[in-house]
Amino acid sequence: MEVVGSSAVVESDEFDTAVVTGVELPAGYRPSADEEFMNERQQAYFRGKLLEWKDDILREARETLQTLQSESLREPDVTDRASSETDWSIELRTRDRQRKLISKIDAALRRIEEGEYGYCEVTGEPISLQRLEARPIATMTLEAQEKHERLEKVTRDE
Repeated sequence: MEVVGSSAVVESDEFDTAVVTGVELPAGYRPSADEEFMNERQQAYFRGKLLEWKDDILREARETLQTLQSESLREPDVTDRASSETDWSIELRTRDRQRKLISKIDAALRRIEEGEYGYCEVTGEPISLQRLEARPIATMTLEAQEKHERLEKVTRDE
């Protein structure tokens, strides 16, 4: 049995699902359309998924920082140095995108606590479990997201 739940943050290299609330999930549990939407189990499942994702991002960021601090860019060859600087620039841009992702993960965790998780912020309809599984930070149904992107494209093109 796996136990997942509330918004406890685990600062270790390995996410420990037993640290959080106490809703027991059977091994290999996956939310199903046969259950009541966003019941306690589904909330615990997505909370655990979000916390694990956040923990992975933070761990990768720590590893990047440690590598940056331990490795220097003292390449003797100008071309090698330029190549290394380009690699680090790409790595740092990736970390910056992931930093922004953490705020979206935190917002999703807050929505779980407030009972709003899994419901479209535009229509109020349930977001499909498949969409939440693929993108646990989703705030809109696929249809609402597509409409939003079409409107965004129209205003950008004008």
